[in-house]
Amino acid sequence: MTRAEEFEELRSLLFAISYRILGSVSEAEDAVQETWLRYEASPAEPASAKAFLSAVVTRLSIDVLRSARVRREEYVGPWFPEPLLTDPYQDPERSAELADSVSMAALLLLERLSPLERAVFVLREVFGFGFPEIASAVERSEAACRQLAVRARRHMDAGRPRFEAGRRERDALAGRFLEAFRDGDLEGLRELLAADVHMVGDGGGKAPQFADRITGVEDVARVLASLVAPFARIGGAVQPHEVNGWPGAVFRDRDGKVINVWTLEILDGRIQTIRTVLNPDKLGHIGPVADAWALVRETDLARRPT
Repeated sequence: MTRAEEFEELRSLLFAISYRILGSVSEAEDAVQETWLRYEASPAEPASAKAFLSAVVTRLSIDVLRSARVRREEYVGPWFPEPLLTDPYQDPERSAELADSVSMAALLLLERLSPLERAVFVLREVFGFGFPEIASAVERSEAACRQLAVRARRHMDAGRPRFEAGRRERDALAGRFLEAFRDGDLEGLRELLAADVHMVGDGGGKAPQFADRITGVEDVARVLASLVAPFARIGGAVQPHEVNGWPGAVFRDRDGKVINVWTLEILDGRIQTIRTVLNPDKLGHIGPVADAWALVRETDLARRPT
């Protein structure tokens, strides 16, 4: 097998590792490409291509994350990971860990860890790497990596929300919610939203939004219902889609361009959190991005009585 073939076999794993460390599709793709360039240029033949490539992409991702931390501290409003519609890496033996680790809630928890803790947690808890491989990847001793893993697991366990609904139940409830939204059914929305539901938007100062956060069933339901009629009149479409392993939707304009992406978190049979990614810089990997400001102007015109 050639190096190129070995790399292509492992590409999905490398992306999955990097995305969970970085929370960015575009940065993870760049890290994977740089990993290939380093592998291609390396004169040595590694004993294990998987171990070598995983170590390289991990180190690159840690470096990128350290510089990204500064930008995220200066970010305008709430920061969310770039939405991932499909996780390219599948492993039946670790399907539960993979699904849990890619959710928006888990990725936001990972933001609380140091870059090294995050990398160790991802390699150990998500992908099941042994501590010798992890130590080589992060260039720390095995003992240090074990300590990092314990701290990371403690932080994650303390903050992890307990979502008990199964996939089928979640999908059914999300379908009812999106149907009520499309119909502008205010009462139907109220029935499906948790009393303390919150709707949070990540626009990064680059997209229009009502507010960074809207809380409570009445306020969230009213905001949702108010969007429906003008959005429909300008030809907008709601495309239900799994986002980061959870029910969600992609909103598109009449030309199919992406306006924003929603993820829905469900607890005790109700929608607990609606996260909206509006920042156009985080949507380009899904497809051509709409001009949200022009859409708002058109929507405002559609609201006015003829």
